[in-house]
Amino acid sequence: MIDVSIVQFAPLLGKLQDNINSIKELVTPISAQLIVLPELANSGYRFNDYKEAKAASEYIVSSEFIDALCVISKTKGAYIVSGFCEREGDDLYNSAVLVGPNGLVGTYRKLHLFWGEKRIFKPGNKGLPVFDTPIGKIGMLVCFDWMFPEAWRSLALQGAQVIAHPSNLVLPYCQGVIPSYALVNRCFIATSNRIGSERDLTFTGQSLLAGPNGEVLKKASKGNAEVLCASLDLERAKDKFITPCNDAFSDRRDDVYGHLNIKI
Repeated sequence: MIDVSIVQFAPLLGKLQDNINSIKELVTPISAQLIVLPELANSGYRFNDYKEAKAASEYIVSSEFIDALCVISKTKGAYIVSGFCEREGDDLYNSAVLVGPNGLVGTYRKLHLFWGEKRIFKPGNKGLPVFDTPIGKIGMLVCFDWMFPEAWRSLALQGAQVIAHPSNLVLPYCQGVIPSYALVNRCFIATSNRIGSERDLTFTGQSLLAGPNGEVLKKASKGNAEVLCASLDLERAKDKFITPCNDAFSDRRDDVYGHLNIKI
């Protein structure tokens, strides 16, 4: 069993230290082995342009934000997944980082950019990694990646027991489909969404934790900063049987659709 906490709050645009302080305040009272924060938790989201986003970005190797997460992680003995506005050279990525008590574990870069993000960020180029940690196998997706079932399936086929999903959701659909993705992939999904408004966008909150039977284990409000906490038996994510005769993975017909590549 592991304790998981999902942190829902409103990162401030371009206010790195304020965002670090908010995260510290929210996580101080909790005890968890895995903590999941929203998308772009270091920077805020609704940038006017590339220049503004670049000013709010950080390099992985010299990030004040990641350093702060590492301190929290070491102090609490927890793994933390957070959205991160990442710079590499002149390129920006809408990324997620996984840190643990011993430092940075790995990085994922958002594959499916949403709306105005396409003017600012480069599409992800690190694939869909799964990280084998002492608490379990962890995959990461970011916000609009939710729209693409292939991403969830790819992580699950690699053995991900829990998929952390930092988000800044504005459309009303995602929270409704997350339990279905958890069901068909027989794994846990932790969607940490932000709240509040930023320029012309209003975010939908309702962060949630879903289980391998499609059950909603925890769900947050639409507009309040809060932390969801639950104890998870990650061994459940290794059981892919939906009936005694049906394994959701071994019953797949790769011979029919395993290499499907239809262009529309």
